[in-house]
Amino acid sequence: MRGGYLEDRFIQGSATRNPYVFYHWRYIDIFVYFSHHTVTIPPVVWTNAAHRNGVPVLGTFITEWTDGEKLCEAFLAGGEEAYGTVAEQLARIAQHYRFDGWLVNIENTLSAAAVGNLPLFLRDLTAQVHSAVPGGLVIWYDSVLKDGTLKWQNELNDENRMFFDACDGLFTNYNWKEEQLQRTQQLAGPRQNDIYVGVDVFARGDVIGGGFDTDKSLRLIRQYGLSAAIFAPGWVYEHLGKENFLQNENRFWGSLAEYLPTHSICTLPLTTSFSLGMGTSTFLDGKDEESGPWYDLSAQDIQPLYPELQGRLSTSCCLQDAWCGGSSLQLQGTIPPGEERVAVRLFSLQMPAPPKLFLTLLYKLEGPQPDDFTVALEVTTWDSGICLEGNPTSLPEPNGRHYPRFLPAPPPGLAKLLAACHRGSHGWTSRCYELELQDCSLRDLSVIVSRQQPSLEETSFTCLLGEVRVLDMASMAASPAQVHNVLASQLWWQEGPEPEQLSLSLTLRWSFPPGCARWFRVLSQGAQCRLGQTAPQLLGLAQGCLFRAVGLSVLRPAPGESCRLELLVEPILQDELPVDPDRWGRLVLVYSAPGSGTSSDGH
Repeated sequence: MRGGYLEDRFIQGSATRNPYVFYHWRYIDIFVYFSHHTVTIPPVVWTNAAHRNGVPVLGTFITEWTDGEKLCEAFLAGGEEAYGTVAEQLARIAQHYRFDGWLVNIENTLSAAAVGNLPLFLRDLTAQVHSAVPGGLVIWYDSVLKDGTLKWQNELNDENRMFFDACDGLFTNYNWKEEQLQRTQQLAGPRQNDIYVGVDVFARGDVIGGGFDTDKSLRLIRQYGLSAAIFAPGWVYEHLGKENFLQNENRFWGSLAEYLPTHSICTLPLTTSFSLGMGTSTFLDGKDEESGPWYDLSAQDIQPLYPELQGRLSTSCCLQDAWCGGSSLQLQGTIPPGEERVAVRLFSLQMPAPPKLFLTLLYKLEGPQPDDFTVALEVTTWDSGICLEGNPTSLPEPNGRHYPRFLPAPPPGLAKLLAACHRGSHGWTSRCYELELQDCSLRDLSVIVSRQQPSLEETSFTCLLGEVRVLDMASMAASPAQVHNVLASQLWWQEGPEPEQLSLSLTLRWSFPPGCARWFRVLSQGAQCRLGQTAPQLLGLAQGCLFRAVGLSVLRPAPGESCRLELLVEPILQDELPVDPDRWGRLVLVYSAPGSGTSSDGH
């Protein structure tokens, strides 16, 4: 989008109004951050948001025009040592920045020597990425041919097959016709899923469909059992504008949903407040804590499915009210005459069910008669003769539907653990449930909106979902991980702001198992030059294991005196269980006045 590296380059967010966000993660399998820089490293906020939603992220390695020819000649025609070094370094970059591989796009002509080594380079890069990055991928873009000519084929054929054979997939150009899909399917054989047929949403050139007609292209691609590469879905934002972006985005992806098999949640805990990673205010516990625009994709929560039932149900993002973060999930629909309820499928699940689940739900009913409805959770399991609910004498539920038992109060001993059962406020209602299962596999998590009384009339409802949690009781009892290896770098000392003070900026890094924390609270114990203790002060929230603190005011040490500053990193776990301070990360900085005054660069 617009060259890339826009407001998404700020790793701790920015005060951007009406930013571009992507949140239909359930409908895609791979996210590529594309730009025309030779080596495009995905901004960390995109990597964080994608990984939180179970989607791998690829960077882009691209060469173009005359400069691209020179570069390719230097590393491809230079032999195994040269292209092997480039392959190794690209794999190391992906490993270091924790993304998942590369889209390789050579859009310039190649000499005979360079094109002869190109399949060898791709094989080497693919092997290096597979070794360095679990689940890593290298995908080749349909560009140069086996003789070095730059000529887009819009299909897999004998002119470009050797590049496809050397890596994990082919991303075709966009100007294909149906007969090319047919030839591609036949030539790909058992690897037809590895062919990503390009669809340009901007509909440039002679294409089947783009914009709100992108579904026409996808329908044809799916008829031949091929995968799709949806290029530049930012069209919704760039072409239609920032106004009504969220509505237009839901319309675009909703039009494609039937051709996009969704991927499932495969691990617990599942905790989400549905935040998009942006907002017009920041909410905490249902209260508007701070008004003003913000944008930080690292703060995006796990996103649900966005189901639409024509005329009966719409699912959208609500920025005006939320439980935590910047947005909630708004369900608007109707219950038809004679029916009692509507089921809204939020998540597809794919995992063995633990013996005991705890579930929490925060919601707010809006409209003139909110007391006319009840809201609850439903869990479905895959049909199995051995799947039972509750004790061994229970009968299997029909169609694998289970309605977790409402807990009016947390079980004894778990009151602190499940404080969510009684934390509704500012109009939000909190509910807590438990579900015991034996030999089951989880399938779906849905919200059920029901009438309180039967009616022969159509009834409309509006419900905001503020938070959903699905927790495994066994893992809740386990000791949480510990924050390790807290390190400080890029320290910058400045004078002031007061005569007895210094200003310190620094970058903190630490280690914590991926996926275990929703975020981290970074605190300062305060600078001490003498014995004593001060209460910790919150410096900010980190969405990953990195935080830049800017302009901390600390005491200036007297000549010959040392002071100490203690910094703390508190993990906030996915299940929100409290973590003992002994398992927080700690770093103590001891500093003293330099013997010959402050250096000219402020260090």
